[in-house]
Amino acid sequence: MTRTEKLLTELIALPSVNPAFARQSRASARHASFAQFGEKNIAEFLASVAARASLEVEFQTVLPVRFNVIAHLLPQKKARQTILLAPHMDTVPAEDSQFIPRRKDSRLYGRGACDTKGSIAAMLTALCELAESRSRPRETEIVFAGLVDEEHAQAGSRTFVRSSAFRQIANSARRPKAGLQTALAIVGEPTKLQGITAHKGSLWLQLETRGKAAHGAMPHLGKNAIHKMANVVEALETDYAAQLRKHRHPVLGRATVNVGSISGGAQPNIVPDHCTITIDRRTLPGETDAAVRREIDSFLKSKHLRASISSIKLAPAPPFESNPNLPLLGQFLRSIGQRRPAGVDFFCDAAVLSAGGIPSVVFGPGDISQAHTPNEWISLASLERGKNLLLRFLNSLP
Repeated sequence: MTRTEKLLTELIALPSVNPAFARQSRASARHASFAQFGEKNIAEFLASVAARASLEVEFQTVLPVRFNVIAHLLPQKKARQTILLAPHMDTVPAEDSQFIPRRKDSRLYGRGACDTKGSIAAMLTALCELAESRSRPRETEIVFAGLVDEEHAQAGSRTFVRSSAFRQIANSARRPKAGLQTALAIVGEPTKLQGITAHKGSLWLQLETRGKAAHGAMPHLGKNAIHKMANVVEALETDYAAQLRKHRHPVLGRATVNVGSISGGAQPNIVPDHCTITIDRRTLPGETDAAVRREIDSFLKSKHLRASISSIKLAPAPPFESNPNLPLLGQFLRSIGQRRPAGVDFFCDAAVLSAGGIPSVVFGPGDISQAHTPNEWISLASLERGKNLLLRFLNSLP
């Protein structure tokens, strides 16, 4: 068993389900326990691993009993650039059995195996091996930041970007000398070891139609809000979706819309006076939440349809895009053998860190198609290769 696999095995065995999912987990899972929720145990474990490698460790309080864990590898001389390794520690819900790591056919199974405890294991193992070697960078500070709450509202990354340590890094990045890039964030997510330079944003909206209640035996006396909404859903899933397909981003492709839930009415013999749907609109760089809301409102009016529109995201989840020609980002892509920029459809902490002022790239072992599944797994070959690619890049830094 490699050092990376051992660390990942230990991480899977430490449940760290995001507490935001506690209510739904207890209602639906057969074996959900209070001990599953929160990142405290995993944060303290990572701090002990980092301390054994002589890294400087601190905790950053985000929410009650939830904190980011920050580990620093200081350079031998004054730092002139900073690399931030930023995976998240929380996972989506699981049954207790999914926190028992299982190895089978060169795969490691368990909740968080790829999303994103695999990235944690690869990043922290690479950093510890670098710290224990004689070839640590002389002028590059490397910071590991295990973040909380990515799966819900990204409170960990949002708190981190407001910290004085982050602002110092970001301010340096905004004032590069002689065209040099002085900071890069590598955000841990399962990307099949691709360097991801762009991802879509995620805008969640609630649309509501209103009608007039009446007895179901005399529906002509009422106005059916569900019928109104049916026309809205049909228009969004056909004509509006087709409208989105006319515009294409060179890396991310097209924006999308999905009607994810619908609710309305009380019982069969009452004409419903209200109906709501929720939609997920994936946005592209250059689109804003406000502009998209106006776009949908204008589209519905052009179809002579009416619905009130409100946002239901706890925090903005904008699209993200980094310039692949930035020096440090380009160096990273070359070190992993990648020639072209790449994008993904899902949202992650990269958008928050990038908006905070540090150019970012998303990278990690594993495949996003395995994330959130009952039998989540990661290829052990991908895990080890991810660690080695990160170590190669870190060793190349001055």
